[in-house]
Amino acid sequence: MRADARKNRDHVLAAAGTAITEQGVDVSLRDIARRADVGLATLLRHFPTREALLEALLRTSFDEMTVRAGELETSSSPEAALVSWLRDCVAWTTEYRGVTVLMAAAIEDTESALHASCVTLRAAGARLLARAQTAGIARTDIDGTDLFALVAALAWLSDQPSLAPRADHLFDVVASAILTGAASADAPG
Repeated sequence: MRADARKNRDHVLAAAGTAITEQGVDVSLRDIARRADVGLATLLRHFPTREALLEALLRTSFDEMTVRAGELETSSSPEAALVSWLRDCVAWTTEYRGVTVLMAAAIEDTESALHASCVTLRAAGARLLARAQTAGIARTDIDGTDLFALVAALAWLSDQPSLAPRADHLFDVVASAILTGAASADAPG
């Protein structure tokens, strides 16, 4: 890719990240192009669809969350690894407003540009959950799909102005419900 084309692409991705953080995933592509100081045709040349733009923007974050899961798997206890990854994943999904709806749809749509990244991310969480289940500290009646849904639900809470102040508390409630050892340890005595 030519240097000027790479520069335009990078500007579009940076502008898209800012716009989605502020306005959500349905922000106008024209607005993103304007923020990147490029024409809409330039944006569409690099990213022919909204989904292609989102995939390019989100792929790095998905990859980072997947790597983070692997690091936690080898450096932390099963409980700490699962809770830390879950907290990081929820924090990341709240950064880009509306992304959880796209992620949930992409999991089911094998033709989606986001499908492979979402499946990989869900598998990373499932591995951490399975490790905690094997250690006997996590419920065995949930799986990676359930964990992925809980991330989406917790991210949704953070995006609701009236519920956002309770998001951290509700995260702790959900984590305690997942981790059977944590639930009994936190129970009043």
